[in-house]
Formats: sequence, structure tokens, C-alpha cells
Amino acid sequence: MTAPHARGTCPGLSAPMETGDGLLARVMPAGPIPLDDFIAFCVAAREHGNGTIEISARGSLQVRGLTPLSAPLFAAAVAALDIDICDGVPVIADPLEDDPTALLDANAIAADLRRAIAAAVLPLAPKVSVIVDGGGRLALDALSADIRLRAIPTAEGPALHVALAGNVASAIPLGVGAPDQAVNIVMRSLELIAARGPEARARDVLRRDGIAAFRAAASDRISAASPPPARPRAEAIGRHRQKDGAFALGVGLTFGHAHAGTLIELAHVAKANGAKWVRPAPDRVLLLGPFSEANATATRIAAERFDFVTAPRDPRRRIVACPGAPACASGLIAARALAAELAQHLPPSDDGTPVHVSGCAKGCAHPASAPLTVVGTEQGCGIVRDGSARTAPSAYLDPADIVTEIVRIAGKTREAVDA
Repeated sequence: MTAPHARGTCPGLSAPMETGDGLLARVMPAGPIPLDDFIAFCVAAREHGNGTIEISARGSLQVRGLTPLSAPLFAAAVAALDIDICDGVPVIADPLEDDPTALLDANAIAADLRRAIAAAVLPLAPKVSVIVDGGGRLALDALSADIRLRAIPTAEGPALHVALAGNVASAIPLGVGAPDQAVNIVMRSLELIAARGPEARARDVLRRDGIAAFRAAASDRISAASPPPARPRAEAIGRHRQKDGAFALGVGLTFGHAHAGTLIELAHVAKANGAKWVRPAPDRVLLLGPFSEANATATRIAAERFDFVTAPRDPRRRIVACPGAPACASGLIAARALAAELAQHLPPSDDGTPVHVSGCAKGCAHPASAPLTVVGTEQGCGIVRDGSARTAPSAYLDPADIVTEIVRIAGKTREAVDA
């Protein structure tokens, strides 16, 4: 029997995590997946698991319902495919390759970083991560990381702004360095984190030693600079033009999950329309391409028929929900079932303001604060305003009454935002 994972560990192919519906394995692709290999991945998920495939908020693929006997078979099946998997420290880069709006090739830098990290074999905490944002249209601002690099324009050409321990709003600025120094800057920062112990994160080093420790580690490879300006919220759903004039298409998985059979159907339609690859993207989106403009539209129509999210204003995009009970052993409410019912009553929204439905107080799907959170508790559905799933609820409701009350509260929250 696979041992339960502690909070803060990562369920990989070789070490799946126990959940309420079996074992969960996570795969973080390091680049586009050939379409035929993605179909084979889905077939393996259906054969060895329960067929549920998820895309996480950070763009990982997750397969549910594995067993102690089937998990090694699934891992072997995936290992035989042409899927470049990011092992070890997650290095997340631009999901849209050949983006004409990008300032530099973030995926090339990320590949160099992965090789350097693998060679160094540093004793790092499982959740330590790095982000490389090329400055293109699918910004990675919402994701948190221990070390985040963001391409910025300068008079001398593109440079990389480096920040630590957070998302674009909360990370502590370190400074600006040249792209050819990216590997050195990141590796020195990771070495500093590793030196503080195998459970240390960048925030721990900052708390103990301050930003000066990282500046000393980076030495003359970085210069002080103010954070770059904020950017509009990135939206991966929809068509995205690439450098060669082709299009990528982004579709959302409803509350982050779909059945393998449905994904296989979508992949076959995409293939018939000329697509050659897929790539999971942050915010629970699947990118497919390349397409002509007409074929991207045809694929979008098919995706809508298969019940994928194809419009940014779809009310389902307003709700962030974990699996909840019974899929998660910690879940105290059926979070996804509740989210599906709730989505039928919520109006569309352009501002990305989420309603968070969490099966328990861990808040895995959305650890940050939200204007409105519904959290499963022993007393029923807890209601949290402007807090996270860990915040003490201000009220408790029976699940049977929750939809009417949440629609009322969400409407008031929306009115306050518009005022």
C-alpha cells in the first residue's frame, strides 16, 4: 500500500498520492505533447485509473483512481510515450510557444534550468518551484513560486526581472539580470535555499536573512530595479495567434477535470482539423494546435459540444472547486457537484473574481483569499467573506440551502465590485 502523503509533498508518477478515489499521479509536461501521445496518455488513464483527468491551477496533468497494482503499470505506459516530463523542481514556463508577443524564449531558458537543477542534485523541499515568464500574452502573474523570472524590455534588449517567494503582487523584488545569466542567478538562489535545510523555502530565507542574502548570492549578476508594471489578467481560453500565423486554441476543463474518453474525442477532432500537439496550461486550460483560423473555430465548436469551457465569461470560470467528497478523503462536502449546481445560477463575469468551493479547510484548489468561499466543515457548509478556506466561517448552512444563499451573496459581492 502506498503511504499517505503529508501536506507539502507532490504526487509524481513514481510516488502517487492516496485520495478518496484511489491513488493520484501528477505529470508536469515540460513542453507540448504530440497529439497521438496525448491520446495514448488518456487511454492509459482510463485503463489503469478511473478515467478522471485533471489539469491543475499550475498546468499539471493529474490522473485519478489508480491502485497500488495499476499505478506502476500507468507509470510504465507514460514512460513509453514521447512526453517530456519535468521531474524534480517544477520549472514553469510560457505555455504558448511561438508567441509573437513574447520578449524571449522562456521555454529555452526553462530547459537549461531543468538540466542545471538535475545535475546539481540539491536537497530542496518538494514544493520549491521556479517560474520563467517570457513577457507574452499568457502571463504567469497569478502563480506563486520561490523564484520568478519575468522578461521586461530595456534599451539594451530583453532582460529578466527576478522576484522571490510569491506571485507577481506579493513576491519580493531581487533585481534585473541578463537572460544569459538566468541559470546562474536561479542556481545560486536555489543553493542558498537548500543550505537552510531540506524543508526550507525562499520565504523562510527571506524571513531569517532578508533579501540581502539573495543579493549576495547573485553577486554582480543582478542589479537593483523596481518591479515592472502590472499587466492585464491573462486569459488562456480562446484563440491565440502564433509567429507563423497559425492559431492555438485554449479550452477549459470544467472545474479542472474531464473524463479521458471526452478528452480523446476532443483530440481526434483536433487532429482531423490539423492539430499536432496539446499542452496543459495554468488555470486548468488545455491548449491545442496548430490550426488555421477556420479549423480553430471548428474545434472550439466541438469542444463546446463536449462541455468544455470555450468562453472566458462562462459562469463556470467564476468558480474554483476541488474534487471534494467522495473523491478526496478529506472532503466534507461534494465540492464539484455543488459548484456545477451553483454555476447554473451565477451570471457571467469579466473580472475573474472567484467563488471558491472547498471540500475542507485545506483549500487546495485556491489557497489564497477569495471574495466568497464555501468550505466543508463538520457543521455543514461554512461561509467565508474575503478570506480563504482556512478562515473561520461567519456562518454555516445546510448543503441543501447553500445555492440560494451563495447566489444571493455573490450578487451582492458583484454589486459592490461594480459600485
